[in-house]
Amino acid sequence: MKISIRRSRRAAIAVALGSVLALTATACGDDGSGGGGGEGSEGSGKGKIVFWDNNGGVRTDIWKQIIADFEKANPQIDVEYVGISSTEYQSKVDTAIQGGGLPDVGGVGAAMLAGFSAQGALEPLDERLAGSSLKGKLNEDMVESMKAAGGGDGTLYSIPTSANNGVLYYRTDLFEKAGLEEPTTWDRFFEAAEKLTNAKKNEFGYTIRGGAGSIAQALDAMYGQSGITSFWNGDKTTVNDPKNVEALEKYAALYKKVTPSADLNNDFTKMVAQWDSGTIGMLNHNLGSYQDHVKALGTDKFRGIPQPTGPGGKRVQVSNPVDGLGLFKSSKNKEAAWKFIEFALSHEENSKFNESAGQVPANTDAAKDAWVSKAEPTKLAAEALSDGSTTIVQLPYYLPDWNTISKAENEPNFQKVLLGDLNAKEFLDTLAEQLNEAQAEWKQRNQ
Repeated sequence: MKISIRRSRRAAIAVALGSVLALTATACGDDGSGGGGGEGSEGSGKGKIVFWDNNGGVRTDIWKQIIADFEKANPQIDVEYVGISSTEYQSKVDTAIQGGGLPDVGGVGAAMLAGFSAQGALEPLDERLAGSSLKGKLNEDMVESMKAAGGGDGTLYSIPTSANNGVLYYRTDLFEKAGLEEPTTWDRFFEAAEKLTNAKKNEFGYTIRGGAGSIAQALDAMYGQSGITSFWNGDKTTVNDPKNVEALEKYAALYKKVTPSADLNNDFTKMVAQWDSGTIGMLNHNLGSYQDHVKALGTDKFRGIPQPTGPGGKRVQVSNPVDGLGLFKSSKNKEAAWKFIEFALSHEENSKFNESAGQVPANTDAAKDAWVSKAEPTKLAAEALSDGSTTIVQLPYYLPDWNTISKAENEPNFQKVLLGDLNAKEFLDTLAEQLNEAQAEWKQRNQ
């Protein structure tokens, strides 16, 4: 069976945009100074700005705290908060880029950065950062990641707020009861997934992500097992390397054998809630859900450890996108919008945000705060990334088509793999062909 290869990226985006209802609610913040048009304007630095949260619901409470702090410190600026779920955010922004109604400030992570910047929607931020109180205060690796993800010209379009990392959460109480060793290797992981499963009692060894966000997790499992350390071999992707095909076959075979059947459609919120409330042995997610697990289970029933090691005892994992804040070019109050970004990235506020999110702060002073060493998964992740034990496979966030390929075009196909309606090789060959074409187009534009 051969899956039909994608339409041209531009046609795909046009169809997607046409199918999404235009935003009718929030328009750009305007302080009444007028002017600006599509390019926006600096404004007076006062009045109203609109902020779109790219992880609404999950991060709503902490952003409202930061907004309250900001408005107290800047009484002449009002911030309107709009929470948008992570699964809907890209389509909302893409629609607003085409039809109007962009906010002043929005969450812009590395994974979607190239797509937005390619449409000319974001304000370059290099000069603003260089002239601000944040100069020299942000993690350089995160800044460079954002520059690399921006589309290839080295421009900074999003100020990093935090870095995430893949984590294997496991139930220490269930492992101890079953006499299992900590799942520090992929062999132990698969052994535990099987031994902790008793479907008749609704007990499962693992919960697999089959809904929104499934591709990145599948890639993590593939490269972790295969030990392949680069996403590209020349201009061709390694996703369909035979070792990766074999790894995906083994990973996908877990579905319904050692996982709940509901996993087919579960995004991370449903998957996390299911793990926190049930008797499932293991969960792959990232640092962001740590506090949810603490609230549900306490700290004595689970651990969050770095991803399992594979061939030769080496840990290979795919890059987790750096998150950040972007200033939209159409804003008519860029001065006030930048003040908000600068405030949110200050030591106290960035520390507060990341302690809530369980992620690594971008502000270097915040990263030294005591809570970082007390949050074990964050501490272990930082150590694994700095002690030479881990190789990161950098995903091509710089491709404007990356999010479309990895989400809209292939999440449904991955569900077919889980259901047995599509084999792993067919799935990965199609993904590879799409990526190779996108890479060739990108290189042609950037030569």
